[in-house]
Amino acid sequence: MDRYSFSLTTFAPNGKLLQIEHALAAVGNGSTSVGIKAANGVVIATEKKAGSSLIDVSSLEHMAKVCDSIGMVYSGMGPDFRVLVNSARKIAQTYRLTYMEDPPVRILVKELASIMQEFTQSGGVRPFGVSLLLAGVDERGPNLYQVDPSGSYFPWKATSIGKNMVNSKTFLEKRFNGDMELEDAVHTAILTLKEGIEGQMTEESIDIGIISTISVAQDGNAKPEFK
Repeated sequence: MDRYSFSLTTFAPNGKLLQIEHALAAVGNGSTSVGIKAANGVVIATEKKAGSSLIDVSSLEHMAKVCDSIGMVYSGMGPDFRVLVNSARKIAQTYRLTYMEDPPVRILVKELASIMQEFTQSGGVRPFGVSLLLAGVDERGPNLYQVDPSGSYFPWKATSIGKNMVNSKTFLEKRFNGDMELEDAVHTAILTLKEGIEGQMTEESIDIGIISTISVAQDGNAKPEFK
């Protein structure tokens, strides 16, 4: 065993932090998640996989609403995801208390990525074993971001994380069209997940979240809402 693999704060001779590599391996063992940015919104979808047939699949949460205009999904370790969801919601609420509106997606992503990065250079902690896909709508329009355990974040048109990431990205490269509408994006996300699901796909085996650039609220005002 490489002696550098046990230290988070020591670089290996090849310039890598091996604990981050191990965290990415945990992500690679997680359920496949897909995100697609359409012309009029964003869709994120994930496979809901239970470790046993006796588990109530409906109780599994792979996706979370951060605020009205932003949602997120993960691949990797579920307990780590819960911690980051709580942090993301605190960031969003702090921003709303200050500015009386939901945060721009890039602001929330940057703050969340900073938290994850802090856990790569502090003693006595370990990196988060999750990668995140964040979907939202702000003044810039639809946004899709990926955040990795290292604290790196990237904007995407379409991407995938998790166990079947490579095949899913290849499939998306063939199917993605920058002009596609949200309905087509949902269909493409389902087909992408179907490529890697063993057995039959059912409504209980996947979870889908969407946010449109325009959602008409009950009071008649138009605003985006993740659901």
